[in-house]
Amino acid sequence: MSSAIKIENLVKKYEGGFTLGGINIDIPEGIIVGLIGENGAGKTTLVKSILNILKIDEGNISIFGKDMNLYEDEIKEDIGIVLDDMFFPEVLLIKDLDSVFTGVYKNWDSTLFDNYLVDFKLDKNSKIKTLSKGMRKKLEIACALAHKPKLLILDEPTSGLDPIVRNEVLDIFLKFISDDKNTILLSTHITSDLEHIADNIIFINDGKVLLEDSRDNILEQYAIIKCDKEYLNSIDKKDIVSYKINKYDCEVLINNQTLARKRYKDCVIDKVTIEELMIMMIKGER
Repeated sequence: MSSAIKIENLVKKYEGGFTLGGINIDIPEGIIVGLIGENGAGKTTLVKSILNILKIDEGNISIFGKDMNLYEDEIKEDIGIVLDDMFFPEVLLIKDLDSVFTGVYKNWDSTLFDNYLVDFKLDKNSKIKTLSKGMRKKLEIACALAHKPKLLILDEPTSGLDPIVRNEVLDIFLKFISDDKNTILLSTHITSDLEHIADNIIFINDGKVLLEDSRDNILEQYAIIKCDKEYLNSIDKKDIVSYKINKYDCEVLINNQTLARKRYKDCVIDKVTIEELMIMMIKGER
């Protein structure tokens, strides 16, 4: 399977101490990859490094097998982008963006753009400055899709959207990858979205990849044992990924649910959500 994004030994250093370091990621074509981590973990740095908005200190990044430094203009024709800090000129009308992007992308499709405006209930005669946060996000997504990219790189694309519109957008993303060729890298805090649509999950913490696995493996293998403090001491340390001691009980993250259900039959064992996994791996003790 061909790579949509391949990152080798990426290092990006900031003054003040934070380093996104030693990143090796290979994202195949035709899937949705969810990028998760708390604020400041390095997600946005990684996204902007991939897009060559930030210059990395070490390593290599290739998109569709081409070096981003050498073929940036060519590659960006095939990338749709929604960033958390994107800004369209507020004095423009929505319809003015059609002319703007016609001059930016060779494959810009005005009819497709108009269709997305209708789907998202965006009035093309509205001024951008009058749009709510959610409406602006829908406009950004419409612009990202209207030049028929092969890769979507999205930073918080469903932020500010109500649940109904979020589901509509997620359906669009699923349709986008239905040809098994198009690819999405989706950075989000709304981890429940990833449980519905992501194929793989990349979990970044403190500038490093803490976990990279398929969504199905994560949700099927990891679980949380709920027990009292005394029982915690009887759990084999090899089975424990991390644990939290609460006021009345303990929560123990384990990475072999099947084995745990055989060994610890006296305990409640719950399947883990991606959000719970994040919290336990970052905040839990080891």
